[in-house]
Amino acid sequence: MTPLEDRATGCVAGAAVGDALGGATEGWTSEQIVERYGGRVEGVVPPYNEDWRNARPIAPYHKGDGHITDDTLMTHALIRVYEKTGGHLDAYAMAEHLVPELMGERRWIPELEAEALPLQRIFLAEKWIVARLHYGHADPREAGVGNIVNCGAAMYVAPVGIVNAADPDAAYAEAVDLTGAHQSSYGREAAGVMAAAVAEAMRPGATADSVVAACLRLAKDGTRAAIEAVCEAASGLGHWEGSFETLRAAVRPYDTVADTYRDQGLGARRPSRVHSIEELPLALGFLVIAKGDYRDTVLGGVNYGRDADSIASMGGAIAGALGGLDGVPKEWVEQVAAASRTDLVAPGRSIAAVARRVHEGDLLRRRAHESAFAELDGA
Repeated sequence: MTPLEDRATGCVAGAAVGDALGGATEGWTSEQIVERYGGRVEGVVPPYNEDWRNARPIAPYHKGDGHITDDTLMTHALIRVYEKTGGHLDAYAMAEHLVPELMGERRWIPELEAEALPLQRIFLAEKWIVARLHYGHADPREAGVGNIVNCGAAMYVAPVGIVNAADPDAAYAEAVDLTGAHQSSYGREAAGVMAAAVAEAMRPGATADSVVAACLRLAKDGTRAAIEAVCEAASGLGHWEGSFETLRAAVRPYDTVADTYRDQGLGARRPSRVHSIEELPLALGFLVIAKGDYRDTVLGGVNYGRDADSIASMGGAIAGALGGLDGVPKEWVEQVAAASRTDLVAPGRSIAAVARRVHEGDLLRRRAHESAFAELDGA
């Protein structure tokens, strides 16, 4: 593979593996995770609840056992949109192409152990896309206003970073435009910063520190403050084991979701300039602790708990882009692919091919502009 393909497949497969491993521990505390599994989770594990079919509030989803969740379903759907359009995306592409992906074709849903419309699995914040754009006919650029402010947009925008590989500024701008149809406030901001993180991670010579620097340069308001606080705390830690209280304390002032994860107050997930989602700062924090290593970045998110699948998926996408496909443990890729009945590598190859075509188009437009401006300026 070319370095572009290697990093793209590492990113997409790395995100899916993190998602699947974190699915088992999502919603629980680190202490509950240790009690359930007899220690820290080090790979694919069974569901937290043995009777997952009836356990609340998880049912009817079969989380764990290597099953990808809605994070990966949405990521793969976005890749298919890029394949169809072959170019940059904006909010209107969400209405014209992503909505049909969600409601138009049945696909295998591992957590449901059945073929179903992706719309029947995704969370309420993602169902909003269909409700507002297909049924409400909202202006796509404003459709995200009023939605739950959460990590829903950030969790699947890694492909935007790949398409804008090595150009964090362009990735940020495209993601902010695209996800205006889905999210507002710090949910939309996190999507822009997450895409920028992947774009920087795709750059040859990138490191965990350069990824964080790109994020801090572009992030605004509470999102920037939360990333700075968490990554500063993370820089003094040597391993994710024993880091959870420190990282939670760093992100707590910016997080609207309570310490009791499933018992949010009335101010939770509402627009704000001083708050941030928890997942992206934590993913970056574990990346810093692990110095970009994929395994430890993901295991930090998995064992932290709370929104573990999204934390591990975001961290896995960034670390996977940094280290390429060989950096993602092969046994995990094979286990998750088999359990989920989903090819985890092919979507990465597909988005790399799209990135190559998009870059060629960008070059042509840039050269045409340079020529026109030179003529205007009398050069």
